[in-house]
Amino acid sequence: MLPAPDPPPSTLTRALSLKAEAADLQTSGNLAQATQICREAVTLLNGDPPPTSPRLAFLWFALGNIFEPAGAFAEALTCAEASLTAIESLLPGNGGKSGEQLRLRALGLLVTALRQLGEYAKAETHAVRQIELATALPDGSPAKPAECSIAWNNLGMLCKYAGWFERGAAAYEKALAFAEGQSEGASRQSMLAAVLHNIGGLRHARGLFREAEEPARRAWEIRRDLLGEDHLATLADATAYAAVLDGLKRYMESRPIYEHALEVFEKTLGPEHYEVAATLHNLALVENAQGNRAQAIVLARRSLALKTSLLGTNHPDTALSAMNLASLLPVESSVEARGILAASLIVFERTLHPDHPNLERCHQLLERRSVA
Repeated sequence: MLPAPDPPPSTLTRALSLKAEAADLQTSGNLAQATQICREAVTLLNGDPPPTSPRLAFLWFALGNIFEPAGAFAEALTCAEASLTAIESLLPGNGGKSGEQLRLRALGLLVTALRQLGEYAKAETHAVRQIELATALPDGSPAKPAECSIAWNNLGMLCKYAGWFERGAAAYEKALAFAEGQSEGASRQSMLAAVLHNIGGLRHARGLFREAEEPARRAWEIRRDLLGEDHLATLADATAYAAVLDGLKRYMESRPIYEHALEVFEKTLGPEHYEVAATLHNLALVENAQGNRAQAIVLARRSLALKTSLLGTNHPDTALSAMNLASLLPVESSVEARGILAASLIVFERTLHPDHPNLERCHQLLERRSVA
């Protein structure tokens, strides 16, 4: 007599198993396969959703945290929304302290995903709520400094991309103060690196390159000590520092950073990842600054094609790469350049603060091409 088959695993158990498999793949650098397995888990949960529980809320959050670094921002948003819905159905009461912390992290993921998708107004609402909930944690809670630092840092990043620079600078100062108030350890150092990275990035966006150099360099040094030279987070700090060096016209220092990062990103993340597109964008600027316009145009077209594929044509980051390409095109390509700039201007006017430097630069470039 044949043994009876094992009963089928529950939806939640199977989805958790898929999440664990995807997390292992993510750790090993196989983001494409990790993302595909996460999609299986999402399909499973949407097809036969299990009863709401803290485990389900955490599962949605964990899936979103795999999607987001892989550049699957729309899917990360779906997961963040599902996680928040699940945990808030249990609060107050059934979620406990871990539930409160998960709600804060799910809000943070929601803010990040909306920011990456260019939905700045929606992201702002959730960022403010994350700060309010983090601030409401008891003063004696060991989690409060970290959660407040994360929440203010999220608002600062949003402000940088939206062009709300003064507000962003104030948010980062609060994030830095809370990060420094954490207990000594790797978590504190990691948060310090993240905030310093972003302070440097905001100053870079404002054209304050000398003021940006020190925090950007410190972030890279902290992360390198924590994680090693070729960790993806370390390389993100390295390329941010390299962008500051570009602003200071120190291209001989920035070029090898970009080239090394691009090699690791393509090997680890694959050739169609956002980090590859961002690094190509910056490397194109270096090539042009060093007199290699033809190569700069090749790299700028690759960057634009990738961002268009990943983010769509109406995202401000896609428009930034488009504007960069248009600025590199020779006079005989002015018709193409004007078309690119006009389309970029529409995106910038819809998404950015009126005083944002990208908007001003796009107007200037379009005016020059109109009289060329």
